[in-house]
Amino acid sequence: MPTQRVFVYEYLSGGGLTGGEDGDDEELLEQGIAMRDALVADLAGAPDIRLSAATTTAESVRAPNLQWVRPREGESPHDFVCRQAAAHDLCWVVAPETAGLLACMRKLVGSRRWVGCDSVALRVAGSKLATLEHLDRHGIATPLRFMGAGQASRWVVKPDDGAGGLHTRVHGTLEQAKADLRQRLRQQQAATLEPWVEGQALSLSLLCGAAGAELLSINAQHIAVGADDGALHFRGVRQGAVALDDPRAPALRRLAQDAAQALPGLRGCVGLDLVWHAQRGPVLIEINPRLTTAFAGLSQRLGRRLALEALAGFTDAEMRYAA
Repeated sequence: MPTQRVFVYEYLSGGGLTGGEDGDDEELLEQGIAMRDALVADLAGAPDIRLSAATTTAESVRAPNLQWVRPREGESPHDFVCRQAAAHDLCWVVAPETAGLLACMRKLVGSRRWVGCDSVALRVAGSKLATLEHLDRHGIATPLRFMGAGQASRWVVKPDDGAGGLHTRVHGTLEQAKADLRQRLRQQQAATLEPWVEGQALSLSLLCGAAGAELLSINAQHIAVGADDGALHFRGVRQGAVALDDPRAPALRRLAQDAAQALPGLRGCVGLDLVWHAQRGPVLIEINPRLTTAFAGLSQRLGRRLALEALAGFTDAEMRYAA
């Protein structure tokens, strides 16, 4: 196989973090670096890859085939990615779906170089409401199943294209939730309202390809709800918290396959967020059509180079030229 030039760009550590309004910059940057380094560690040293990785922080990994690259002074993330894409065969971009950023990056890179989900999967997964409606049409349990009277005791309002639980509020009554939603819509914020599903918050780490989805890890999500304001706080993820031979694992494998069939453009490393409901089993909350923080350290735990495995799916010309 000829040597491939591969560019890894994680948005936060690659220059996209320009200052936030919630004081979460340091934590977000740490998460970004963890995802970037997980990718780079898997790809570094591969004999048929010439690797470039974006950074504005310290260079954390060294390898003979690895070059760290930085944006020019005043260069925007979009211009930086465009410039690097032109010099590489494949581009693996990790970025939030917020405001269509990940989908925009795919357009800039072009389908021939893109490592990740296709445009349809990004469009659907980029909207919380569109995701739930799409999954519901395919018979997959979502919070929409709890819309009936008396089925939900709490309600959640969140950005329709948000990530990481930012600006998410849990309300004790539907009236409070509707008032929150109306206020956001008046402020021209894209937001959605859905029933809060009681149960254990989990996430699934998947490796998706043309044959479907492989369940790699079942993770526990640590989520707290503010007692005073109902604000949702994401406190991290415990990788592999539920064993793959747990009694719940067969249902979670079916859920992963059902999601991949419902959205066949899912490719590479993908995450699913769900709640395990005591009576109804897995309820799918959202799809993360990209690498997530739960992948950091997963290759080492499984004894596999997951990024290399995922990348192999994009060396096929048919897949690389997909719309």
